[in-house]
Amino acid sequence: MQVYLFQEREQALRLYAENDRLKIRELEDRKKIQHLLALVGPDAGEITYFHRDPPHKVGGYHSPEGTRAEDSGSSEDHKIKNWMYKKGNRASRSEEGVVNRESPGQYRRDNQTLLLQVEALQAQMEEQTRLSKEQVESLLEDRRIHVEEGPVQHQRDQDHITALTDKLERTQNLMYESTRDFLQLKLETRAHEKGWMVEKDQLLQELDSNQDRLREAKDSHGREQPGSRGPSSSSMALLLTQPQPDTQHVHREELRAMQEELKQANCLTEMYREQCVTLETDLAQIREEGDVGREIFKDRSDKIAKRLQMMTQRYEALEKRRAIEVEGFKTDIKYLRQKLKDVEKQLFKVTLNVGPNQDLAILHEVCQTNARTRKVQGELKTLKAKIYGLENDLRYS
Repeated sequence: MQVYLFQEREQALRLYAENDRLKIRELEDRKKIQHLLALVGPDAGEITYFHRDPPHKVGGYHSPEGTRAEDSGSSEDHKIKNWMYKKGNRASRSEEGVVNRESPGQYRRDNQTLLLQVEALQAQMEEQTRLSKEQVESLLEDRRIHVEEGPVQHQRDQDHITALTDKLERTQNLMYESTRDFLQLKLETRAHEKGWMVEKDQLLQELDSNQDRLREAKDSHGREQPGSRGPSSSSMALLLTQPQPDTQHVHREELRAMQEELKQANCLTEMYREQCVTLETDLAQIREEGDVGREIFKDRSDKIAKRLQMMTQRYEALEKRRAIEVEGFKTDIKYLRQKLKDVEKQLFKVTLNVGPNQDLAILHEVCQTNARTRKVQGELKTLKAKIYGLENDLRYS
């Protein structure tokens, strides 16, 4: 925004300079017209000539002036030669035989033109100096703001990086603890499974042995039933048949208990398997979360590094731009100083050539110029106030 404002101010200064040049050119044109009228030599009752012919046809009017110069006598020629010797810049006109009858008004107009040129150059130089100072101040303010914001932004980035690093370390520690707990649970589960398998094998072996014993008992009972016809066999059958119901009942109870234990062992096995599956699912989820956290941290770290690099590049570019603008300002100031010296020399020459009769006219022109200068300064102050108001509105909006 400030760059655009400076460009607008430079454009306004260029327009003011162009306006001053046009005014000076208008005065020079009037001076040339008056000089041509003086060369033509108007009659006593005439003031201004209006020529409809082209400029190259006006040269025919020099002959009456030449005859008048010849009839004036040697005294008039002596005065003209003395006057040309004092001024030193009318030699070409003496060779053409044209008598210079310029009035003091022409000197006044010349001085007025030179004064206008000097005032215009002084105003331009003041505006250029003021604009250069404002640009330097704005650039220094921008540099100060960037210098103040640089450490704060750097500290903010460092704090953010530290927070992300701490978060990553906590996440890694949690992941390590979860992995350790999972491995420990897995080892314990495998140990329990081995114990359960051993217990299951023992129970199956006991079940097989009990089934064999039951089968042997049934076979022995079947072999003893056909021998019950004799008297000796009947007594043995009575002895064997008395304890048989108790043994069958005991075997049945043992078999039922073994089956219950087997069912419980199977239930425990299924429960532990479900727990293992759940723990594996949790571990996979924790690993995925850890991977996602690593990716997020990596992306953020890359973004922060890119942003830091970009800010560093911008700061270097601003430093280079500031150095270039400072060199440009130094060159402009040097050029303006040289221009001021030239203007002072021209003004000194003008003051040397000014006669005593022209003091009042110069003072009058100075007063008019001061009034115009005050008016222009008031307009510039109003414009600056508007520009500063717009800058404040844009800054706080």
